[in-house]
Amino acid sequence: MKGNTTMATEKMFTVAGTATNPDGTTKARFANDLVARIKILNKAGCTNVNLVELPRAMSKLEALEHLNSLGTYTGDAAYAIANKTAEKSKLARRSEVKVTLKTGAAKSSKTKSAARVAQTA
Repeated sequence: MKGNTTMATEKMFTVAGTATNPDGTTKARFANDLVARIKILNKAGCTNVNLVELPRAMSKLEALEHLNSLGTYTGDAAYAIANKTAEKSKLARRSEVKVTLKTGAAKSSKTKSAARVAQTA
């Protein structure tokens, strides 16, 4: 698996930004090697390539929030970042796990039931 990872599922990136595809759509981009990513995007015919090195390795959501805080993206690039941030925020909320704890009273009642079963046997 390429790239840095945490918790075995969330990739970390050191470069983030935007680029416009040949068909005119602007997308948020993530990478770990700035020069290699720029070469790939140029070879694919992308324009308006605007990538920045992040201050530390970040998840996509953290990187998007960092790009928003820079305030240097306008127009289609700002729109692409805002849309991707909203998408990643929804995914992050959806993956949260709710845990309910059983109280001590519930445990003791099960224990008493088990003890009653053992006495009748």
